[in-house]
Parts: sequence; structure tokens; C-alpha cells
Amino acid sequence: MHKLGTLHHGGIMPNYKCTAACRHCLYACSMSRTGGYMTQDNMQAVCRTLKKGGCRYVHIGGGEPFLDFDGLLELIRTAQNHGIAVDFIETNGYWAKSEDETKSRLEALAAAGADALCISVDPFHAEYVPYGAPINLAKWCRKYGFGHFLWQERFLSMMKGLSGDKAHSRAALEKGISQAYIQDTAQAYGLSMGGRAVNIAEEYYSVKSISEIAKSTPCCGLLSTNHFHVDMYGRFIPPGCTGIAIPLEEGISGIPPGKYPALEALLAGGNTALLDYAMDRGFTPGSEGYVTGCVMCFRIRHWLSQQGGCPELDVEHYAESLMYYN
Repeated sequence: MHKLGTLHHGGIMPNYKCTAACRHCLYACSMSRTGGYMTQDNMQAVCRTLKKGGCRYVHIGGGEPFLDFDGLLELIRTAQNHGIAVDFIETNGYWAKSEDETKSRLEALAAAGADALCISVDPFHAEYVPYGAPINLAKWCRKYGFGHFLWQERFLSMMKGLSGDKAHSRAALEKGISQAYIQDTAQAYGLSMGGRAVNIAEEYYSVKSISEIAKSTPCCGLLSTNHFHVDMYGRFIPPGCTGIAIPLEEGISGIPPGKYPALEALLAGGNTALLDYAMDRGFTPGSEGYVTGCVMCFRIRHWLSQQGGCPELDVEHYAESLMYYN
């Protein structure tokens, strides 16, 4: 029976909705995602299970956690009540429109038990959020003594010639930064090319034959407990490989054999075993191949999610991953 080891650093995702639909989003978040915000019951259950699994500190991500500020404060307090510290909260800064409102929110966060923000700033976010917003948020954090860091500050030099007062289209960013801004940003991030970033790989990478990218090595990282995430429904999401989600409680107590066939195939024999499993169910692989083994795995899982019988595969994740990229 497979099971997770001691839970190390992880993140709690209280929602999938976001004011952006970034090209590199591993979790394929957007405003069109279903579901609202993590319920109080799920907050309690997730924090209780995290503590049971040995987790002592988390970050809060999303989605965009500030879409329900009261819910965010409740989640921080719930984590604190279970002895789980909140390292930082991720945000794209869309909400930092006035100094007074920002100051009020920073004070409320501090009172709830949070003391740092991870503020996203890069060309992919700039397609949806004017990059002046995260810059202002960082400025006000400094002014009022609230911990913060820009993720990643290196991108500011890329965008210095752009207006920070509005979002920018792909065409505008190609003109204002470089025709290669997508590749350059992806390379700077060191993306795993999962989630919506699959589209980046398929646009810019060369196709390889299945024999070149097929691997029979077990995907042991699917059970990694370093930088994992737990979503608003209490599901464990492996680090770097999204679209697979199982109840955190099952991961800790032991994953029921036979319940999650796609996951079992990957744990037993990598993408080769998954391909064999899918072909037995009628999947026809691309005749030319795929750009990477992970992209092949994504495409197989997308197909399997549509067929049913693999409850660990999040149908909406695959559909959303293939939206918004143009």
C-alpha cells in the first residue's frame, strides 16, 4: 500500500478562482474555475489532517486567496489554532488599489497571525494585472513594516519600458519586451511545463518520438511531501505534477489499492505504464510523438479524465489548462 511520508512544507489552496489566467499557472487557475472558497469545515479538516501528518508550517496560495478576504483571515486563524504557522500568503496584488485599504488589510492580516506576502510580478501576470499594483503593494508593505518579497523581482527590469497602469496583451509584451518574452520568462522561472505551461512547451519545443521520451522509471515524486499542496476540497496535489489529486487523509493513512489506476500506473512504471494502461482502454497516442515525456503524460491523463474510471484525475484541471493560451 502506498502512503505519504511525514508532511514537510506545503501550501493550502483555498480557491481555484483567480483574477489572472497566467500562461505558466501550474494549477490552471482563472475566474472561470468552479467553486468559491474553502469552507470553514474544510479548513478545520485540512488543518487537522496536516497536523496529523506532521506538517508544522504552510504557505497560502491559490487561485487568488484575497478574492475572499474574510475567508483568508479565517484560514489563517484556523491554521494558527491547529499549531500550523503561515510562512507567507501568495497574491498577485490586484487588490492594492489604495494605500488606506491596503494598510487596513495588512493590519488585519497581522492581527490574524500572518506576517509576510509573496507578491507575484512577471510578464505572465502583467497580461492580467497591471504590474504597478504589485509594485505599490510592495511599497506599502515596506512603509508599514509588513514582510514581503516580489516573485520574482528580476522581471522588473524586463518590464521597465511598459506602463504599469494597465494590463498588456501578448502582442504588446512582444513589442515592449521581446518577441521571445514567453520563452525567456519560462526559462527564468525554470518551469516544469505542467498545468497551463504545457502550452508553452508545445509551442516552442521540438516533437520527439515516443521511444525517446517514454520512461519506465516509477514517478516517485508523486508521493513527495516537500512543497506539496492541499486544495479547497482537502485533496493532496503532488509537487510539480498537477491534475492528480487524492484525499489528503487517504494519502496519510494509506492509498486504497486499485482505487486510483492512473496514479498506480505512474508509481509502478512511469509514463510507459500509463501509456500501456490508456491504450488498453482505447487511447491512440500521437503518431509523431510529443515534446516531452511529461507532456505525453499530461495528454494521456487528459484523455483518461474524460473517459471516467480514474477519480484521481481532475477533469476541470485539464480543460482549464488548455484554455486562455493564445
